[in-house]
Amino acid sequence: MKINNIASALLVILIAVVALILAKPVIIPFLIALLIWFLVKKMRNVIDNAGFMKRFIPTWIKTIIASFFIISLLVLISKMVLLNIENISESMTRYSSNIERVADQINQLLGINIGEEAIKMLNDFEFESYLNSLFNSISEVIGSTVMITFYTIFLFFEEALFERKINLIFTNPEQKTAFSKTINKIEESLSSYLTLKSLISLLTTTLSYFVLLAIGVDSAPFWAFLIFMFNFIPSVGPIMGTVLPALFSLIQFGEITPFLITLISLGLIATLVGSLVEPSVMGNTLNISPLVTILSLAVWGAIWGITGMLLSVPITVTMIILFSQFSSTKGIAILMSEKGRI
Repeated sequence: MKINNIASALLVILIAVVALILAKPVIIPFLIALLIWFLVKKMRNVIDNAGFMKRFIPTWIKTIIASFFIISLLVLISKMVLLNIENISESMTRYSSNIERVADQINQLLGINIGEEAIKMLNDFEFESYLNSLFNSISEVIGSTVMITFYTIFLFFEEALFERKINLIFTNPEQKTAFSKTINKIEESLSSYLTLKSLISLLTTTLSYFVLLAIGVDSAPFWAFLIFMFNFIPSVGPIMGTVLPALFSLIQFGEITPFLITLISLGLIATLVGSLVEPSVMGNTLNISPLVTILSLAVWGAIWGITGMLLSVPITVTMIILFSQFSSTKGIAILMSEKGRI
């Protein structure tokens, strides 16, 4: 009997994973729309902090103002990133000759002949392919703008009717209260995570940007944006945000010294912020086991690529809160939590 249950569970998981992969063109735009809706809602609350705004300006006007601001900001960032990726891709042909210079410097520095191996290793890195992959990912999101817009609009329609539907679904006051607490807990956890993580990432990004400017690395705003986004990817994100700009500086200058300065400086910033600032600011905000964080990163990264890696933490936080509400899955929530407290 237990074997049948395990087999059934594995089959359900397999079907769910396949469905998530196949439905990616539909689910990813919806999740982005959900994020935009969430940000607009929070910005609307900030606007309401001014007493006269809450009293005299209708909610729908505040929604339009917040939506226009956020969407315009996202469009500007997307255009900046795409333009910088194109510039970097074009410049790679100019910098390709620097690879041999780097190999010669390594030979002189170490006193051994590794020229061919060094050239082969740098050529095999396929820096342009990574940039093209990122370019395609952003282009796909921009290409889904119409779908994202429709999703966002209908989410605001649903928001106005949500309370009424909840009252019709839950006739039992206790069930309604429990459901409302769960939704509020998810919203508070995600809001706290996104706010604090954004501030921490902004600190890392600002410091890294000035370091890149001082060194003279091309397209510093693009690399700063990349560092900001990679900071939302647990564990491996800060490493990627350090190594990629450093490798580009190696190819750009054809010198080991700028590479080492970039690598050490960005690594030092990421380490200090990650080990000193982040723990004191974030505290136990997430309540996720470190092992579960890595596993979640691997699973969602395999399913949805970079987008899945960025969303792995919010998805896991939501899963832990939902699992903790049911006796049948409460044990799973405890295992996924950091110290067993849910």
